[in-house]
Amino acid sequence: MASVSNNSRSIRAIPALNAHTLGLMFVAGFFATNAFDLWGQMISPSLGFANLSPHGLAKSLLGSLGLPNGDFAGYFVHFYLVGLIGYPIGWLFIFAPIWRRIMGAKGWLIPSVIYGFGLWVFAIGGITTIAGLPFFLNFSGIVWVALVGHVLYGIVLVAVLRAIGR
Repeated sequence: MASVSNNSRSIRAIPALNAHTLGLMFVAGFFATNAFDLWGQMISPSLGFANLSPHGLAKSLLGSLGLPNGDFAGYFVHFYLVGLIGYPIGWLFIFAPIWRRIMGAKGWLIPSVIYGFGLWVFAIGGITTIAGLPFFLNFSGIVWVALVGHVLYGIVLVAVLRAIGR
């Protein structure tokens, strides 16, 4: 009976906001962001596909908001604010708890792929529009490379979180 109670609590649980959770976010976000950048800036172009420039999107967003938008600011927003903090918060505190509540605690690959797809819609469909760029960047080649990159980010993020949790 105690295991059922603990299991149902873990299905609905939101992680505690403490140093351990922040460490998990930073480590998992680091590996996921590096996987995203490796795909988008090295592997994709070497296969003849588009070269991602996520810091360029961050620079455009900052500029549209009237904020400093130099290279440093773009990289800082992309890598640190989004990759290490924003997207991991989205998984740990929003998506995963809702997913577990609705679907249960079975599996991790499908929800991580769906999360990555959602990140792509958010970034390429939403942030580009706020930044004054065309909706979904007119569905150019970069959009599809970004789709793979965001799904890869989601998978790596959750895989690293699970590996650390063991």
